[in-house]
Amino acid sequence: MRRRLATVDARLDINSWLATAVVVAIAAILRLVDLSNPKGKIFDEIYYARDSWALIDKAVEWNYKDNGPSYVVHPPLGKWLIGLGEWAFGYSDAEHNISVPGHLMTTAPEFGWRFSAALAGILSVLLLVRIGRRLFRSTTLGCAAGLLLALDGFHLVLSRIALLDIFLLLFVLAAFGALVIDRDARRRRWSRALDSGLDPTLPGRAGRPAGGWRNWPWWRLAAGVLLGCACAVKWSALYFLPAFALLALLWEVGVRRSAGVRRPWRDALLDELPWLALAGVLMVVTYVATWSGWLLTDDGYYRLAARYPSVPGLSDTPFVGALNNLWEYHKAAYGFHKQLDDPHKYQSWPWQWLLLGRPVAIHWSSEGGCGAASCASEILLLGTPLLWWSFLPALAGAAWIGIARRDWRAGAILLCAAAGLLPWFWFALDGGRTMFSFYAAPAVPFLVLAVVYVLGAIVSPADGGARAPAGEAPAGTDDEAAAERRLVGGVVVGAYVLLVALCFVYFYPIFVARVLPYAEWSARMWLDGRWI
Repeated sequence: MRRRLATVDARLDINSWLATAVVVAIAAILRLVDLSNPKGKIFDEIYYARDSWALIDKAVEWNYKDNGPSYVVHPPLGKWLIGLGEWAFGYSDAEHNISVPGHLMTTAPEFGWRFSAALAGILSVLLLVRIGRRLFRSTTLGCAAGLLLALDGFHLVLSRIALLDIFLLLFVLAAFGALVIDRDARRRRWSRALDSGLDPTLPGRAGRPAGGWRNWPWWRLAAGVLLGCACAVKWSALYFLPAFALLALLWEVGVRRSAGVRRPWRDALLDELPWLALAGVLMVVTYVATWSGWLLTDDGYYRLAARYPSVPGLSDTPFVGALNNLWEYHKAAYGFHKQLDDPHKYQSWPWQWLLLGRPVAIHWSSEGGCGAASCASEILLLGTPLLWWSFLPALAGAAWIGIARRDWRAGAILLCAAAGLLPWFWFALDGGRTMFSFYAAPAVPFLVLAVVYVLGAIVSPADGGARAPAGEAPAGTDDEAAAERRLVGGVVVGAYVLLVALCFVYFYPIFVARVLPYAEWSARMWLDGRWI
């Protein structure tokens, strides 16, 4: 029973943190070096960089040309974060005659509006290393997960431009990490109680660990706050809400079953539903709080009914009127998203995303010297091909191995990957909504975890069983055979990561707008017109 309640060692491991630092340093160098290239606002930076500065300047999105509030269809948190980078390093907009020095230091303005995205990308690599280590009980596999994410071109590009999706990815991943920590904390709580003589077969409080505020599920509540932050970047974070709630409930049932509780489902529902409800309340409160600039000023779009007499449903009643108008604003924004079906050159369908069927060209230029008759410079939102073409086999492998080993890790990874991908299939089949490959961003860390999970299974013995964490040999396995299996598996894993790194290096120039001879650029268009 105690082994079934075992969790990752919570003690500080200096070596694991040193290894983590190396992976994070690689991610930081790739994301920060030459961040201000290319110059100017590219792709949707023209919207987000300006809206972000307006939030810093006026606390609401603002149209400087018309000197009035802007109508926007995404919540403000991601733009607030981009704006913090502009506040720190400076912002410039020649079209609207704006030039503001940074409060920390003045750099190229592009660095200012791209810095927060780069920082979010770096932090997400850090989180994935630590989450992977906790999931797989292996520093090596955790670092492999972080390194694969750091060497993913899709993640790299989103980390170097001022779009919202990297912040969505960060907060969703952080919420998942908080839930994993909560799982370990709850299992340690039950294990300590059993060691102290708790009889889990007793009814009521007598058969449960001691309560008190110190034993509250703080990490689960933190997950609610983080998911609220994710929703405050993009509403699509809501797709993870049922997945995360189900995971938390299933893990609570599992810990009670492992401890020997007679009715684990009933007790889990009675004990944990109030906490899940509180986490949901914190999520909503966090989301509304991110609209504080809109709520606490009179300048926001739809903020005052008197300024929009033709819009029904608005109200200027103190306090209640502000919340009512915010709700009407959300209804209008939802209507915009619901009718978003205009064709776009770079739109794609969800079944194309993992196959890299139609990446988005973020930037293109034929200018610049390259020593050839014609040159090309591009930022292509393309996943590192070898890694991304591993995702579908990895998902299938994780499902197969997870069922065979009855491993909760596989279920958690697959459920979260599904939450990030499957809703878009519904929208595609239901109404043909205009979509882009970057909608898959929050699913990418879980897809990488699926790959690493399969790699861990390759390293671990074939008869690992349900109790053997990925990457570890189970108790009772012949030491010599296990060592040989780990050696061969380690070579396979190392070779795969090396090949992904080489593939990344080859495509790196079209991730960061390096000027290439046209022939070299064309050689990287492996799927011809689908990538052009």
